[in-house]
Amino acid sequence: MQNFFHSGLAITGSGSAVPTTCLDNQDLTLLVDTSNEWITSRTGIKQRRLALPPDSLTSLATAASQQAIASAGITAADIDLILLATSTPDDLFGTACRVQGELGATKAVAFDLTAACSGFVFGLVTAAQYIRTGVYKTVLLIGADILSRWVDWQDRRSCVLFGDGAGAVVLQANTSDRLLGFALKSDGSQNEHLNVAYQPSAKELTPEIAVSQGKYHPITMNGKEVYRFAVQKVPEIIDKALFAANIKVENIDWLVLHQANQRIINAVAERLNIPGNKVISNVAHYGNTSAASIPLALDEAVRAGKIQPNDIIATSGFGAGLSWGAAIFQWGR
Repeated sequence: MQNFFHSGLAITGSGSAVPTTCLDNQDLTLLVDTSNEWITSRTGIKQRRLALPPDSLTSLATAASQQAIASAGITAADIDLILLATSTPDDLFGTACRVQGELGATKAVAFDLTAACSGFVFGLVTAAQYIRTGVYKTVLLIGADILSRWVDWQDRRSCVLFGDGAGAVVLQANTSDRLLGFALKSDGSQNEHLNVAYQPSAKELTPEIAVSQGKYHPITMNGKEVYRFAVQKVPEIIDKALFAANIKVENIDWLVLHQANQRIINAVAERLNIPGNKVISNVAHYGNTSAASIPLALDEAVRAGKIQPNDIIATSGFGAGLSWGAAIFQWGR
């Protein structure tokens, strides 16, 4: 019988994985009319990692998860729930169960969650509810994407932006609640600004019946509108999360944003009056890895010794939907 009681939670471990193949800005000049200076000045990106066969979303997510499990000091058998935040599954029916199988997490429930570049933050809040209500005690949250599958490599505006990777964290029931506050938002009226859209094609079954059997088109994005949306809405949602946490912005130790674009990261930090030495950024090395970007940046900062136990972290994801969200949490138990 399940015990429905209110529990706190803590993020107790992290891990990350990226493909070995690197595509730098100079390589891109062979594909489209661009330059290293043009890309770097507008995005801050210098290179990105690309998944080549036999890489898969499953393999990247599994590798990141294994690191997170080891970091948390648990085993796969301890995991009750696996949440995989992704927009690029290996299988449209879902990839979380494949990861569960690879890990040997035999008692874990597993499912995918799709919220694009907001996926990790939405997943963090979702995982927290299962723990806070006492349904599960240990949750593995993964953010992973292989966006190179859906990039139009002839579109100079978007092909320079995206990369592939995975990050994961372990959340566990805890006597004190380390998720201090959060806020989530969606606005479907702006959905057309960022899409991987399904294009239907009629297939006749009988003279009277034709079903839709089509394909997905590569990523399309209105960069100006997405930039405007991000620099306005992200500071607002972080303010809401800070209010929910009863935390002042000056008490934040680290700002870990979705790594979409260095100009966006800088603009958000400036509007919140957060100094640059508190901002975590690795977008130069990996580009925009969608749901993977926050846990990838978080894990690198933890392993580099920047983020320490009890540090207060503000994070925000934002992107297609349009969707955006923020969370304030303390690292470790």
